[in-house]
Amino acid sequence: MEVLKEKVEEEEAAEREEAAERAERAKTEKTTRPGEPRKDESIMTQDMLRDLEKKMSEIVVPPVEESLTLTQDVIDTSNLPPSYKTNSTKEEHLLQVAQNYSHQYSHLCPDRVPLFLHPLNECDVPKFVSTTIRPTLMPYPELYNWDTCAQFVSDFLTMVLLPDPLKPPSHLYSSTTVLRYQKGNSFDFSTLLCSMLIGSGYDAYCVNGYGSQDLCHMDLSLEVCPLTMKPKETVKSKEKEPPKKYAIKPPRDLNSKFEQDQEFKKQQQLKREEQKRLQAEEEQLLERETGKPDPLYGLRVFCWVLVLSGKREVPESFFIDPFTGRSYSTQDDHFLGIESLWNHKNYWINMQDCWNCCKDLVFDLGDPVRWEYMLQGSEKHRLSVSEEEEETMNDDEDVEELGKEDDDKSFDMPSSWVMQIQIPPEAFETRCPSGKKVIQYKKAQVEKWAPYLNNNGLVCRLTVYQDTECTKVLEIKEWYQNREDMLELKYMNKVTGLYTDYFKPGHPQCLRVHSYKTMQPEMDRVMEFYESARVDGLIKREETPKTMTEYYSGRPDFLFYRHITFGPRVKKPTQCTAESNPRPMVKIMEYFHRNPAKPADEDVAERVFLITEERIQLRYHCRDDYITTSKREFLRRTEVDSKGNKVIMTPDMCISFEVEPMEHTKKLLYQYETMMKLKAEEKLSRHQAWESELEARNQGEGADGQWQGWGCLGHPLH
Repeated sequence: MEVLKEKVEEEEAAEREEAAERAERAKTEKTTRPGEPRKDESIMTQDMLRDLEKKMSEIVVPPVEESLTLTQDVIDTSNLPPSYKTNSTKEEHLLQVAQNYSHQYSHLCPDRVPLFLHPLNECDVPKFVSTTIRPTLMPYPELYNWDTCAQFVSDFLTMVLLPDPLKPPSHLYSSTTVLRYQKGNSFDFSTLLCSMLIGSGYDAYCVNGYGSQDLCHMDLSLEVCPLTMKPKETVKSKEKEPPKKYAIKPPRDLNSKFEQDQEFKKQQQLKREEQKRLQAEEEQLLERETGKPDPLYGLRVFCWVLVLSGKREVPESFFIDPFTGRSYSTQDDHFLGIESLWNHKNYWINMQDCWNCCKDLVFDLGDPVRWEYMLQGSEKHRLSVSEEEEETMNDDEDVEELGKEDDDKSFDMPSSWVMQIQIPPEAFETRCPSGKKVIQYKKAQVEKWAPYLNNNGLVCRLTVYQDTECTKVLEIKEWYQNREDMLELKYMNKVTGLYTDYFKPGHPQCLRVHSYKTMQPEMDRVMEFYESARVDGLIKREETPKTMTEYYSGRPDFLFYRHITFGPRVKKPTQCTAESNPRPMVKIMEYFHRNPAKPADEDVAERVFLITEERIQLRYHCRDDYITTSKREFLRRTEVDSKGNKVIMTPDMCISFEVEPMEHTKKLLYQYETMMKLKAEEKLSRHQAWESELEARNQGEGADGQWQGWGCLGHPLH
């Protein structure tokens, strides 16, 4: 006991000493000044500060991303009208009918999932799904057709996944709230799209069913981009000419028919083997791309839009994916089953078996065996029957009595509780949230911008890759709008380095297509023009470092071709521009069409100006029954010699070849007048060639779509 007591006393003494030391240390820390460094602390040097600054700059702080979920906490319900917060008497009656309808359905079909009838809205008030649809005709002509309307909804909203992929959402927000926050799940997308389509006159329905994983997640990485699909070319079949009565019989075919048949069978066998090999490679590639099978296949809940045939001249019923705005056939494999569908007037349950997805479903909503409706109102669908059966039904009095009883028990759908759907012009022009949207396809990426967001007018860019990992770029296409130079499309081939610009009518030089590899002037480029809008009738201009070729049509002088050859530019000691020091012209070659007002011997077909050699060559058109043409060559000399004496026209200054020399001979005066006229035309041709070179140089400076000098209409650049 004494030993234990001594140990306890020693421990207490040690604790008292430690407490005294801590108190003294705290007292010394209080006495030190705040700006004075402590002795045990190391002072940081300039090098240490630089290293610390470098390390801090390398730290990447991820931006705070905006929440993609649309919850009750995010939505402001203070300014919503009373119809959002309460139910009318007719709506309460409808909810009771829906509850009774759901009980009967659960009793008759206990193995099926509960119906999606009255989810909560943004104010936590139960609303029937049909009353959430608000048919609205938008004031924008672009939203009158289903394709542009679906594309607008796809671009304007941001996708939000369902909280539980196996169940419908507990809340279904109004279209006004979805448009305000530009977010929503597949049910919100479909409700908005269905409201706009019904307002435009389509027979549209929201469908609650099951979709594939790619459809539910808007995964288009395995889909081919629609912008890369080339339109199918229609090949016109050549009409067989009727056999001539006195045609020469073809020589007898001495080849063996047996050998030809054997060779044909061999080629067919090789072709089948090649097709099998390609098909096996495609299947292996598809397996590698798809990866593991979806464990929730056939269970993922998805909502889409059904458009039935009949209204708005729709020939065949089809589905619309609200996330992408693309249309699909009702036989497509992405849609795996349907539980129910509804519009603004009624609600139907699918009573057909979906073992084969939606391929065997019949969308005859008037058939109560296949589709069980909830409300028996006046606007119900009629069963599709033949004309004979319809006549017998009309003659039957019992059917009319049953119809009267049904009318007495009918209950009309209440009007929608949602406010009128409105899209401001600014929001309609902005389209995408924050003005930009990126979609990833198989070996392709599509970027979309709102008009006027980019200074150069860029609204869409398509990047095509060589591999599925999207690392090697093959080509880029860019679409522009509202530009002063009317640039519409720019195509860039990254393999060949070729750039091609496409312009709409209205370009200052009436340019239609411009192909080039570099921005530098006097390099390889090809320009195509709207010839009907140009005064000179220029169709095409091809330029190389040493030549320029132009093609014309519809000119009064019948010129259709001009080829200019340039020589090396003379170097000047003073710095000068290309405009003040143009390339010297060596040769100008021009071709002309036949002028019926002139005789063939006087109508020039080819004219060549050899500028450095001071010669002019002419070749005339050929007569109808001749095989040779007349030619002339003039030696162009100065009018005054070195001594100031006037040069007189001599016969050796014109070398000619006449097809019919005996008919008439050209006198020396005629040759002199012709040479004087050719001198004036040579001067005019050289001036036109200089203007073409200057125009090509100016166009080359503005060829790039990113160049700041063009700008957009209504948005001048600073």
